[in-house]
Amino acid sequence: MALLPLLVLLSACGGHARLPAQAGTGSDPALPEPPGNLFPTVEIAPAVGWKNGATPTPAADMEVTPFAEDLDHPRWLYVLPNGDVLVAETNAPPGKSGIDGIKGWIMNWVMKRAGAAVPSANRITLLRDLDGDGKAEFRSVFLQGLHSPFGMALVGDTLYVANANALLKVPYRRGETTITAAPTKVTDLPGKGDELNHHWTKSLLASADGAHLYVGVGSNSNVAENGMHVEHMRAAILEVDAATGATRVFASGLRNPVGLDWEPHTGALWAVVNERDELGSDLVPDYLTSVRRDAFYGWPYSYYGQHVDERVSPQQPELVARAVSPDFALGAHVAPLGLAFNDNSVAGFGEGAFVGLHGSWNRRPLNGYEVVFVPFTDGRPSGPMRIVLSDFLDADGNARGRPVGVSLDKQGGLLVADDVGNAVWRVTAACHDNRLRNGAVQNCSERP
Repeated sequence: MALLPLLVLLSACGGHARLPAQAGTGSDPALPEPPGNLFPTVEIAPAVGWKNGATPTPAADMEVTPFAEDLDHPRWLYVLPNGDVLVAETNAPPGKSGIDGIKGWIMNWVMKRAGAAVPSANRITLLRDLDGDGKAEFRSVFLQGLHSPFGMALVGDTLYVANANALLKVPYRRGETTITAAPTKVTDLPGKGDELNHHWTKSLLASADGAHLYVGVGSNSNVAENGMHVEHMRAAILEVDAATGATRVFASGLRNPVGLDWEPHTGALWAVVNERDELGSDLVPDYLTSVRRDAFYGWPYSYYGQHVDERVSPQQPELVARAVSPDFALGAHVAPLGLAFNDNSVAGFGEGAFVGLHGSWNRRPLNGYEVVFVPFTDGRPSGPMRIVLSDFLDADGNARGRPVGVSLDKQGGLLVADDVGNAVWRVTAACHDNRLRNGAVQNCSERP
């Protein structure tokens, strides 16, 4: 184990944050000058899972219960119109990261320690709450034999699934618990065949009329170190014509856009984006932003608008000059993945967005590892983040869980996929004085 001392040394290298975590949040985050560190920061929260019935801690006047447990790396959620919940049990396809040599070996070690290197189950599981008690008593394999599936979207009687390498569709009938029909390919996605697929997740969102599908595709590198030729139609949100499969870039320069959702008041597309690494613990803030057609958001040439990244050469000053600044910073290296706008069904929270922060591996001290709520007013962020679900880290800095996808259920709950805890958590308003806070249920024993 000659490499073990090296790994221990590397995990101690890199700079400590000079600013508090909250300085990198909000509509005007602090953006200090990048440090000149020789080594990138590596700070790992080893994955240990939940012990002895422990759960995350909800916000005041909220409570959390397990909707489903003993899953296999649950990453993404989709709630069907009848209330059934689809969960993608999935992980990265092997051998596609594009990180080779000692750096690749170290990254594999980091991912294993963080619980992110398990084999992909390659399936979508259906969860059903049979009696309305907020727990899924029934589960079945809904679709299997997939290729690192992630995003899901139902349009009429057609369910679309975004594999790591292609967009698929299958027929769906309301209430069915298993689909046996072979999926049909709508179009290839970046990462097909022998192509690299570093950021492999492909999130998915349908337009209101179902005519178009929007796919979040991350970059094949940190800052284009593999060359721009491997970044074709990546670091972007793609727009796919559902009828023909014709695909175009809707917006670009988004290093790794994962969660996508429509803001309910304006109808605008919003996304959460994982920004670049190796600029120290304070840079760069990950963010939540509205996404405009044909807009450019900086990657790889600049960050947070027009802050030039000197590591990238050659530069593209004409692109940097039109780089759009994000709307709201979520904090440096928090790894935002899940995004769901509240439709006023989750009591205790008004207008705004729930975001699952998967948590850092490259900041000292650790950052993220919680679900937050960003308040909105008239379709725009309007206040500091509120913590919805926390304590995914234990007192020793181990990861008991890591939140990923978030979704609203049909009974006023927020569902959270936890890929280290192998659970789906359900957050609801706490029941006091024989009534729910939203007044929908008069007797606590009747609450969903």
